[in-house]
Amino acid sequence: MSYKEKIDPSRIPAHVAIIMDGNGRWAKQQGKDRSYGHKYGVDSVRTVTEAASEIGIKYLTLYTFSTENWNRPQEEVDALMALLVMAIERETPDLIKNNVRLQAIGDLSRMPAEVKERLDKCIEDTSASTGVTLVLALSYSSRWEIVEAVKKITEDVKQGNIKQEEINDELLSSYLTTKTIPDPDLLIRTGGEERISNFMLWQAAYSEFYFTPQYWPDFDKESLYKAVCEYQARERRFGKTSEQL
Repeated sequence: MSYKEKIDPSRIPAHVAIIMDGNGRWAKQQGKDRSYGHKYGVDSVRTVTEAASEIGIKYLTLYTFSTENWNRPQEEVDALMALLVMAIERETPDLIKNNVRLQAIGDLSRMPAEVKERLDKCIEDTSASTGVTLVLALSYSSRWEIVEAVKKITEDVKQGNIKQEEINDELLSSYLTTKTIPDPDLLIRTGGEERISNFMLWQAAYSEFYFTPQYWPDFDKESLYKAVCEYQARERRFGKTSEQL
C-alpha cells in the first residue's frame, strides 16, 4: 500500500511549510556545481505542489531564499535569481491550469527589480485560483519579520491607533507577513539537518516537525505523503492532556 492510500482525508494538514534543503549537496554527489541542484530543485517544487493539491492541502509554504542567503557567493545568488525568473515565467501557465494561487512573503524590497516584476505578475495572474495556495518565502527571515512587526506596532501605539494594553498574540500575528495565512500544522525539513533556520519561529509554535535525510531534489510525492502519514500518527494536544481531547 502506498503512503497516499494510508492518508486519512479527514485529517489533512491545512498548511504545510517546507525548508527545502540539500540542493547543493545533491549536486555535489552528481559531480556538478550548486546551481545544477537548484535547477532540479525547481522540478521538486512542481511535483510537491501537485501532490499537495491532490490530497487537499490548502497552503504550501516553501522556504525559497532566506535573508542569510544574500551572504552566499555572488555567483550563486545571481544564478538563483536568474533561475527564479525563469521558473516563475515557465510555471505560471501550469499554476493557472492547476488552480494554484501564488503568494510571497519576506523582505521583497531586496529582490532584483526584474524578479519582483515577474513575481508580482504571476501573483496577479493566479489570484483567481481557488486551489492550493503556494507561498514562496523569499528574502525571508523570521527574526526580521518579528522585528518589523514590533516596529509597526510601536508606531501605531505612538499614533494612537492602538493601546499598549491591546497588544497580545493575536494582534502581533496580524502584523506579520503571514497574517492572511494559517499557522503551519506540519513543518518539513529535507537534507538531514534538524533545525528551522530562522523560519516561521512565531508561526511554528505548535507545528509538528518532520525531518528527513532526503535531499530536496529527491523529495517526491510519496515523500510528502509519508510526512503527512507521520503527522496523522501524532497526537496534537496544544498544551492539553490526551484525556481532554
